[in-house]
Amino acid sequence: MILVVGGTGQLGAKVTETLLDEGTRVRIMTRTPANATRLAGRGAEVVAGDLRDPDSVRRAFAGVERVVACAHALGGKGRNDPRSVDDAGYRHLIEAAREARVSHVVFVSVLGAAAQHPIAFYRIKHATEARLRASGLSHTILRPAAFMETWAARIGDPVITRGRTTIVGPGRNPTNVMAVDDVAHYVLVGLFHPEARNRVIAIGGPENLTALEVVAAFERAVGRRARCSHVPLALLRVTSALLRPFDGATSRRLEVAIHRATSDQTFDPSPTLAEFPFRLTRLAAFAKRRSRAPQEASPVRRGSRRVPLPRHDAS
Repeated sequence: MILVVGGTGQLGAKVTETLLDEGTRVRIMTRTPANATRLAGRGAEVVAGDLRDPDSVRRAFAGVERVVACAHALGGKGRNDPRSVDDAGYRHLIEAAREARVSHVVFVSVLGAAAQHPIAFYRIKHATEARLRASGLSHTILRPAAFMETWAARIGDPVITRGRTTIVGPGRNPTNVMAVDDVAHYVLVGLFHPEARNRVIAIGGPENLTALEVVAAFERAVGRRARCSHVPLALLRVTSALLRPFDGATSRRLEVAIHRATSDQTFDPSPTLAEFPFRLTRLAAFAKRRSRAPQEASPVRRGSRRVPLPRHDAS
């Protein structure tokens, strides 16, 4: 049995679908079981659980062999914030995993996680990584780049639907972007590839693109030009600071947006690809897919090279 914590999110749902396609038993832990109806219909077991509630986490871990931990609260509101979920909540998860004697944990962190990072979310992720490494649990820590489905889609989808979009700052800072499908592939690598055990693996897409290049890719996908507005970085800094006491979720999102627009966000995937070969999604293909159905989640890519699941786990 594999437990996916955060199984109704973009990445968790994709991982769950892929495992179910292979005939693997999957349990989803979610705060909102009603959101898992589709996956339950496909055969996933759904349990109510909240990382902030250690008893519910222990119940979800009963009978579990491996864990995928991809829940986070970067955009969470109220008490559902990074300190209560990504910090305290993951302490509960690691303890529950030890008590349940799970054989392996795949933890999805973030590219750039560091103890001295200027953004608290990245510092918290780094602290959780350290906790997991010190726990004695077999583990794989993945550090993915920005998701196409979030960073690139926020810029590109308005090009498709409205013919205009808004970008942060000048839009000339390159950022590495990665499709959720590809992140899900590396989650499977973490689950089943022996060489991925007890490792921190940075993963990213094949391209480092500016926001202006993302706009151009979506323009090509729809075959027309778009109007592009720019939000000054100084305005966003002031807005983020003013919102912090009242709307932490929006303040955190703006903080990350500013960081991505002003710091080195490039990544070279070639060392990881040399060890774990895979055909990564390029933005042009992603933009074309979004232009056909911009409001739909991207389909599972058939024919991509996925990690075969061991026979004894497909039951």
